[in-house]
Amino acid sequence: MYRSMATSRELTDRKADILRALVRQYIRTGEPVGSEILASAAGLKVSSATIRNELAALEELGFLKQPHTSAGRVPTELAYRYYVDLLPARSKLRETERRAIIHFFDEALADVDAILRGTTQLLSRLTRYASLALAPSQRETAIIRAELILLGTTTLLLVVFDTGHVEKRVIDVDPHVSERNLDRVSRTMTETFRGNTLDQAQTLAEERERSAESESERNVFGRVAESLRSMGETSEAEHIFLGGVANIASEAGFDRRETMSQIFEALERESAVLGLLREAAASPLVSVTIGRENPVPEMWETSLVAAPFAAGAAVGTIGVVGPMRMDYASAIAAVRAVAERLTAAVEALSR
Repeated sequence: MYRSMATSRELTDRKADILRALVRQYIRTGEPVGSEILASAAGLKVSSATIRNELAALEELGFLKQPHTSAGRVPTELAYRYYVDLLPARSKLRETERRAIIHFFDEALADVDAILRGTTQLLSRLTRYASLALAPSQRETAIIRAELILLGTTTLLLVVFDTGHVEKRVIDVDPHVSERNLDRVSRTMTETFRGNTLDQAQTLAEERERSAESESERNVFGRVAESLRSMGETSEAEHIFLGGVANIASEAGFDRRETMSQIFEALERESAVLGLLREAAASPLVSVTIGRENPVPEMWETSLVAAPFAAGAAVGTIGVVGPMRMDYASAIAAVRAVAERLTAAVEALSR
């Protein structure tokens, strides 16, 4: 169901029930869990002695650890992975969360960047974790409008993408090019560029440059091709949107200041999480990356829940970062719901 980056070992039904109950209890309280607590609070229909024996066996299998000899046990990364992999296919949102998501996406937002900024803030409020989003690559996004606009003695190239993003470039054309020729080139661009990516539009402009009947049109198409190439180079720098990063500082699941500092630094260094977000965008599923499954050592104390969203042919990613003692069911439900609404909102921009 969730993209697993570790292989969970097979357990007997009783061991599995005890392990899930312990993980749920630890997520709620953050305190080591003993057999007596499990027997009374988790509704397990077995004795404390039986639970103690099973806990010892689970510890030997690597699912649990004991902080102190007299304390209860806490889950390991393997336990969290086992727990997450067995969560229901679709956890339900709380009614307040559902209404907050509907209210946010009912607001009219102009472009995908504005939506993503707001969405990261929305997710951080819903989950109380830090949130992050990777915008779809502009090079993969389709053009819905391209035209030349004459502003006095200046010629402006305007390109609108199906995400609502707008790029403008002032182009330096031969001053002897007539307004009639500019209009003809602009109409040709409108007809041929629509539905194409930046790279495809650049190729089309270069072809028109070679086949143009007049020197003036060759000049204009050449300048358009150069500007489209410039837009493509600018779009190479993928940008990550962050929201609610301050939630990390108040998160009880991180018990060391050094840990929080490392996480802050990793999130601010966009390249550190870019690979994870790209990988999440390549999967149709909600992905959950736990602890050392993350290739970034500074984030080994965290879990990342992420999901792709579509923007035409391009794909972006939305997700949350929190402690391994994360409320996974709620985080997964919120990320999935927001990703689905985000896809619908971005698609609406291109209509």
